[in-house]
Amino acid sequence: MAAFRASVDRWGADVLEMDVHRTLDGKLVVIHDPTVDRTTDGSGAISKLPWTEIEPLDAGYRFVDLEGTHSFRGWGARIPLFEEVLDSFPGTRLNVDAKAPSVMADLIAMVLAHSAAHRVLLASEHDEGRADRLGYPGPTSATRNQIRTFYLLHRLPFGGFWSPRVDAFQVPFHWDGRQITTPRFVREAQRRNIPVHVWTVDDEESMRLLLSWGVDGIQSDRPDLLARVLHEETGRPLPT
Repeated sequence: MAAFRASVDRWGADVLEMDVHRTLDGKLVVIHDPTVDRTTDGSGAISKLPWTEIEPLDAGYRFVDLEGTHSFRGWGARIPLFEEVLDSFPGTRLNVDAKAPSVMADLIAMVLAHSAAHRVLLASEHDEGRADRLGYPGPTSATRNQIRTFYLLHRLPFGGFWSPRVDAFQVPFHWDGRQITTPRFVREAQRRNIPVHVWTVDDEESMRLLLSWGVDGIQSDRPDLLARVLHEETGRPLPT
């Protein structure tokens, strides 16, 4: 929540990106990893822990800032419930990745209960977790298989003719030693009215290069750097 608040309040982020897992007792929590080991003072798999054991954990325990300091240890940072994020940022768009296909149905139900489908894009790496297959009326992004198919076909003459029925491609700049995002990839996607969001870009050189190619979104852990780059490259006003 500290990162989300800083991104929105201090740096003017357009969208908050997050990952969601389900606890043993069915709570939807915002955390990237399937376990709490890497980021907190606890241990264990999210799916094996009840919310009563996850809620007290120090989510800033292992965070190290740019000066090498554990600046959030003991500060009170906690793993938030997804519902808490929905309620805390009612005017902000959310990009939410269901880290397991089984989580998607619960995610959809919560987003619809909060009348938030117009501002929540739901993502799943796996085809079986696609939100559109479960009747979600809001925006969705491509699965790994859809991206892989498009990646292979778009290099054919005329870019191929197949287009997935999605609202965004969310792709890495590089993956496993291969450059995924290229000017042609961006061009062919946008020709099909599919925006391209690139993750996770934390250096200024790559940010500027991607902007020159016309990407539609950059996911970054450094909204401070991105805010300045956007100002210099596009004229976007600097945050206060």
